[in-house]
Amino acid sequence: MGIKGTENAVDTGATKLVEVWRGPILESMHFGHAAIVDASGQLVRAWGDPETIILPRSSCKMLQALPLMESGAADAAGLSDRQLALACASHNGAAIHSEAVTAWLSDMGMSESDLRCGSQEPADIPARDAMIRAGETPCQIHNNCSGKHTGFLTLNRHIGGGTEYVEADHPVQKAVRAAFEETTGMDSPGYAIDGCSAPNFATSVTGLARAMAFFANAHKGSSVRDKAAARLTAAMATFPEMVAGETRACTELMRAMDHKVAIKTGAEAVFVAIIPELGLGVALKVIDGGTRGAECAIAAILCELGVLDPEHPATRQRMNVPLLNRRGLDTGIIRPAPGFPT
Repeated sequence: MGIKGTENAVDTGATKLVEVWRGPILESMHFGHAAIVDASGQLVRAWGDPETIILPRSSCKMLQALPLMESGAADAAGLSDRQLALACASHNGAAIHSEAVTAWLSDMGMSESDLRCGSQEPADIPARDAMIRAGETPCQIHNNCSGKHTGFLTLNRHIGGGTEYVEADHPVQKAVRAAFEETTGMDSPGYAIDGCSAPNFATSVTGLARAMAFFANAHKGSSVRDKAAARLTAAMATFPEMVAGETRACTELMRAMDHKVAIKTGAEAVFVAIIPELGLGVALKVIDGGTRGAECAIAAILCELGVLDPEHPATRQRMNVPLLNRRGLDTGIIRPAPGFPT
């Protein structure tokens, strides 16, 4: 059974966000939906159909980390902001990530076997090559979600839950769902199991942007949730290398914005942005699931909002990107579609 209202939903009312040109020929296009929400939770700009129901995938990891903070588990464990950034990460499995997860687990008297995210080969090339040379095999610590799962384990230890913390009816995931629905401002119509085996709750593009707007304005509030969201946002922006890794869009674009904006990608071309100085939250979904389309689209929106320099090298690697062939000849360009996002 599918989630009600999602049958063919992602391609209904989608608008063209990105074009790929080869010479004078428009070769490919990326369509999708996007939304910007303000401090009041209201939609201020939209493209496509912002009420489309989507799975946010890893773009919502800061929402999944809220119970870790609100419960007092993070402070009880003495977690640093660097570790909080890792709890929101889809990391590369580089040494800085695997070593940090290993140490965090060890501090709790736990090990790799306590994780439930599954093994994954590191995306970080030096880490992968070193593992091959050493004749080692990847384990769950190398999984891009191992920081999030170690955060789950930290919360689970604090509340005394059972070992299978990824089950939808486990207290950890019930707390995640409650935080997710409260910050998106809508009941989730359902969930699917993510690549890391945790439930991933569905919402609308607007709902996801509304949650990001809450995070963007949390530094102005004084509630436990405000303080939790503000600290997670600051942790992500301060330690972008822990959120993704070298060569990754999240890391490079957060650095390009002088650590003032937190952004996060999710599988199947979801991207979000938290912009505290403007009090805005952004969410987008490219319906073909293509990373290049999502990265170009989020860069275009961030440039339009004035928080990202369109000429910064990190921007130029994702937006208005020259397509070079194997001889280095300029054969085309990846660029925002005409009229997007203006």
